[in-house]
Amino acid sequence: MRLTLVRHSEVIERYQHCYNGHIDIPLSKKGFEDAKKLGKKLKEIPFDAIYCSDLLRAKQTLQAFNLTKQKIIYTKELREKSWGKHEGMSFDEIIASGLEYQNFEQWLKVLDGEDVTAYVKRIKNYLYKVIAKTQKENILIVCHAGVIKTMIHITQNIPLQEAFATKLHYSDTFEIIL
Repeated sequence: MRLTLVRHSEVIERYQHCYNGHIDIPLSKKGFEDAKKLGKKLKEIPFDAIYCSDLLRAKQTLQAFNLTKQKIIYTKELREKSWGKHEGMSFDEIIASGLEYQNFEQWLKVLDGEDVTAYVKRIKNYLYKVIAKTQKENILIVCHAGVIKTMIHITQNIPLQEAFATKLHYSDTFEIIL
């Protein structure tokens, strides 16, 4: 089983480089253009199943691919981690609010929102109890950087911090073989 993971395209400027979590943010003009280009590249791949985060930025990315004949499953299970009251804030804005960054694990615990253990469990459950059970050969998943990095952590059995060091830009793809 081959998973082609796509990070959504660029969002509007106000929310770039922020902890956006569950905020429903549209793509920027460049984001739409990049999504169309990526869609042309991926059009030659015969996807058996397509899954997408139900958040606007992921949905708009996938819509730009112009896949008219295929069934798409939109789900909240592929959403980014919720950052609670810190959603929409940049790292610098969060630091300015009084929180201190000491290390990766401490940072994940000090920010409110969805518990990181529950988040990883949510992604793992959806990956193995839904996606993998389809037994399809070629699957497209359009989601968020954190979701992709969490899937890397789960499938490659590497520490979460190491997986989160993976560079993923807007419209980047990553392949996982299950």
